This record gives sequence, C-alpha cells and structure tokens, in this order.
Amino acid sequence: MFDELPQHTLSAYNYLIGGYLKKGNVQESLGLVRRMVDSGEKPDGFTFSMILKASACGSSTVTLPRFLGRTAHALMVKLDVEPDEVLYTALVDSYVKSGRVQYARTVFDRMLEKNVVCSTALITGYMNNGSVEEAENVFNKTVEKDIVVFNAMIEGYRKSVETAKKGLEIFVEMQRLNFRPNISTFVSLIGACSVLSVVEIGQQVQGQLMKTESFMDIKIASALVDMHAKCGRIEDARRVFDYMPEKNVFTWTSMIDGYGKNGNPIKALELFYVMQECCVEPNDVTFLSALSACGHAGLLAKGREIFESMERDYSIKPKMEHYACMVDLLGRAGRLDLAWELVMGMPEKPNSDVWAALLSSCRLHGDVQMASIAANELFKLNADSRPGAFVALSNTLAAAGKWDGVSELREKMKVRGISKDTACSWVGTDGGL
Repeated sequence: MFDELPQHTLSAYNYLIGGYLKKGNVQESLGLVRRMVDSGEKPDGFTFSMILKASACGSSTVTLPRFLGRTAHALMVKLDVEPDEVLYTALVDSYVKSGRVQYARTVFDRMLEKNVVCSTALITGYMNNGSVEEAENVFNKTVEKDIVVFNAMIEGYRKSVETAKKGLEIFVEMQRLNFRPNISTFVSLIGACSVLSVVEIGQQVQGQLMKTESFMDIKIASALVDMHAKCGRIEDARRVFDYMPEKNVFTWTSMIDGYGKNGNPIKALELFYVMQECCVEPNDVTFLSALSACGHAGLLAKGREIFESMERDYSIKPKMEHYACMVDLLGRAGRLDLAWELVMGMPEKPNSDVWAALLSSCRLHGDVQMASIAANELFKLNADSRPGAFVALSNTLAAAGKWDGVSELREKMKVRGISKDTACSWVGTDGGL
C-alpha cells in the first residue's frame, strides 16, 4: 500500500517505520529512514524517537545494528533535527541501556528542563555502573520526584551491602513525602533486607504486605522466599513458598538454593525434581544450585547426571561456574582423573575459578603434580588476586614432604609481596566464640 501511494509523506514514512519496529524489523525501518532522506524528506523528532526506543528495547530475538543509538544521534545532528523533551529522554535512555552512561550524561546536561523520566534513566545507568555518588547527585537535583525515581534509588542501593542501608532510609523518606510504595518498591526493599540479613525488618515488611492484595504477587512472594532463605530462615521461606498460588523459575530456584546453602541438600534436590514434574524449566542458576547441593551431599553420580542433562535436555550450555562446581564435586569424591578430564575437555579456556577448584581438590588428596599444574595456570591468569592459591600449593607440597618446593614458593610470594592473611578469633564478653 505504501509503494502505491502517489506521494510519500513524512507521516506515511513514520507510520510504516513504527509498524516495522513493532514487529522487530529494525533493519527494514532503518532502510526506510535512508530512503526517506534520499527522497528529500527530512525525518523529524518522532522518527528518531521511535528508532531510539527500538535501540533501548533490543532483545535476544532481535539483532540490532551496533551503536544504533549513537548512529541515530549522529544523523539527528547531521540533519539538524531539533531535539525536544521526548527526544532527549529517548536519547538518554538509549545510551544508558547500551552501557554508555557518559554519553547519556552529556545529553542530559544539555537539557534545559530535566524531566523525572530522564533523571530516572540516568540514575539507573549510574547505579548499574556502581557510580552511586553520581546517581545521588542526579536524584538530589531532581525537583519533581515520583515513585519511579525513588524505586530506582532503592533498587540501586540494594545491590551492595555497603549501600543497602541507604535503600531503607530512602524508603522511609519516600513515605514521609506521602509517596505510596508499589510492587517494585517492596521487591527492592525486601532485596535490601536480604543483602543486609536484617530479617526483622523484612518480617515487618511482610506483615505490612499480608494486609494487602500485593502479598499474592509473584515478584513480592519470590523476593520474600529469597530473603528468608538468605537470612537462614528456611522454614519461613518454605511457608511463603507453599502459600504462593503461582511460582516461576526464580521462586523455585531461590527455594532450592536456600535448602542447599542451609544444610539440607537432599531437600534441595527433591525440590529440583518436583519443579521439573510441575513443568517449570530450570535455568542456568537453578542447575548451579542443584550441582552445589550435590557437592554438599557428596552425590557424585547424581551431580554428573544433572550436569549432563543441562545441554542434553534443556539446551543450556554450562558456564564456567558450572564447570567449577563439577570439578569441585569430582575432586571432593577423589575422582581427580575425571576432574582433569573435564577441565581438559572444556570448550573454552578454564578460568581462575575452575583452576582454583581443581587446586583445592588436589590439596585435599595430596596430588602434588596436578596441584602444581593447576596453580601455575592460576598464577598465569591472576596470581596477585589469588593469594590462597600459593598457600594451597604450599600446603600440598608440605604435606608431601617437599620442603624445597615450599621454600621456593614462599620466596616467590615474598618477591611478589603476597602474604597470607593472619588468622584470628573473636572471643565475646560472654565467653562464647
């Protein structure tokens, strides 16, 4: 229909470009922009805002051209397109989601009037980059705040134990200003409680939520399961888990991981199989939790079966952490031959975690030759950040009576300035440890 039009107007181009973008056909939409420019028609702010939105919303099913947002920005400047508030916001959001926060800040600083949507996008970018002070600076300068910008701050703060307490403080400030928390607020708040292991505050939040319909929300309930599990309250986690009318893969994974890390690997594995019976497909994190549970329980055959099922049954390629977990499982069981075979057969070069797992297993079973190989590979990758590797190899050599090797290794540590942390114990005033 477009090709049959007697005249291709800007509106017609924009409608078709928008249609292509909604279908995920980014290449076709960009082709139309080029065709528009070649025909003498000048794209407007609406044209570019659609393209920038597409660049910010790319998914795994849509292959976007590299630097799409930056290319669109350059074309805007070249064609002298006057940016408005909507276009500026789209530019900031596009740069933030492509990881170019400094470009986003440059655009933000050029805005005469900063809107809260733009501020929120930039705050999210800074928080994802770990630039907390810059995020705070933008937040403090945002005059007209809304619930979304407060949520961005709480979510950013809760990612680190050093800043999670500030997330709780921002929540209190938000309530003082009469902003009503929503589901996203509570999910981030519960996440902060989880990071800080302040289960008492988490329980207060849970009590507040139980009086509302939000308690049934899958995101909130999943966050509560995760919080209770990470705080060691595994029975409380299970109560919330069983109460949930609907569960997703993240809920199941949190519960499985919680059992594994709280000393009940058998229940973790039982739940792992129940999850599959309920037709919920595990993801890579679920498999890691299951493999870890096998390691704690010493279930070698079960661990190998689970590891092999990842790619065979679910088309999930094992990551480095899965290989490290399997090497640790095999090593603990004394099967260093299989651990070595697994490391040598990896499709990618093993990282430091894999070699560290192998070295730890060699130390456990006194295999000096393999320990030396693992340690040397580990030193090649990042020796200075792995002082424990030197200590593990030294202990392995000492246990085998190879004192010349121990002396040589300790001399290397001295030259590199690597020292073992001094061990210490804390004795409380009540006489307990």
